[in-house]
Amino acid sequence: MKKELKVALVHDFLVNFGGAERVLEVLSEMFPEAPIYTLLYDREKMNGKFSQRDIRTSFLQKFPRFLRRNYKWLLPFLPTAPEALDLREFDLVISSSGAWSKGIVTRLDTTHIAYVHSPMRFVWDYNEKYLQDERRSKLSFFIRPILSYLRLWDKLAADRPDYMIANSKYTQSRIKKYYRRESAVIYPPVEKMQDTNDKIQINSNNQNSKIKSYQPKAKSYFLIVSRLSAYKKIEVAVEAFNKLGLPLVVVGTGKQEKYLRSIAGENVKFLGWISDTERQALYAHTRAFIFPGVDDFGIAPAEAQSYGVPVIAVRRGGAREIVEEGKTGEFFDSATPEVIADAVRRFMEKEESYDREYIITSAERFSEERFVREMKAYIEKIL
Repeated sequence: MKKELKVALVHDFLVNFGGAERVLEVLSEMFPEAPIYTLLYDREKMNGKFSQRDIRTSFLQKFPRFLRRNYKWLLPFLPTAPEALDLREFDLVISSSGAWSKGIVTRLDTTHIAYVHSPMRFVWDYNEKYLQDERRSKLSFFIRPILSYLRLWDKLAADRPDYMIANSKYTQSRIKKYYRRESAVIYPPVEKMQDTNDKIQINSNNQNSKIKSYQPKAKSYFLIVSRLSAYKKIEVAVEAFNKLGLPLVVVGTGKQEKYLRSIAGENVKFLGWISDTERQALYAHTRAFIFPGVDDFGIAPAEAQSYGVPVIAVRRGGAREIVEEGKTGEFFDSATPEVIADAVRRFMEKEESYDREYIITSAERFSEERFVREMKAYIEKIL
């Protein structure tokens, strides 16, 4: 790799920290001098992440705060925002794209690699469900033509990167279907497991820790770590645990948080956003990780496995590449409360047979070291 290359990183939004942002974090460590371009940046919601980096935002950052926090109102402007970013000074641009950043425009002699977390879900396979969700909106009659326009833009934008990397084989198949493009597969990086006992001690001494009451001696609860969005299907998992009466801890924030809290029984606890240290400590006493939504990969369940935690997931999407049935977790075939509850019961019947060390070893397929090694090899090959 040429040392003199000027590199830039581009990411859709820096307004929450999730799996996609974890990928960007590792890319930024690989290229510490590279500025990070993003459409919107919310320093408060990022809780200090990337605070020391050179963050360069689009014209959307100048919009009023209430607009910046409601993407629905920004839809007509979103395709223009990545196209307006000035990337002329760079030799290599790596975009981390779940929707928009692959649509950047670069110089003829600039190499653009798009790391694709997902083809734009709400205009392709989630299109009709998104329309149903918006029917109560006063401007719902505008939504369908806007989605049609965005679908055309997304297909054109997908032609712009010189190379595409998919975060899973499932994403690779969707890129092939919707964009008619080939892509390599490099699994995203899962944070390296640290000494969990040390983490617990740190948090036990912290009087402000949200997880103090979730550190008993025996594994006692099930866990969800997720953005609280409709497509993640957290609602169905909550309903399942309402029926089961088993303890469920939910970590994360999102538009559905208020609603989910309203339907949850006393056995379901919401912790909102917690620190990395607190999240890691939670895994120590987790019986199993619940993953009810169809995702293109799913860093959270892979992270759970790195702590030896079995995963109970829907048998679709990237989860099929993470979970080895009967060895690192269990599958269920549809996201309904009854089916999820049945999968939890099946897990409990053979819970003692799970080899936690085997699960940890299996998760090494998704290590940060492996991601860095494969990304470097890929970049060196194409350059």
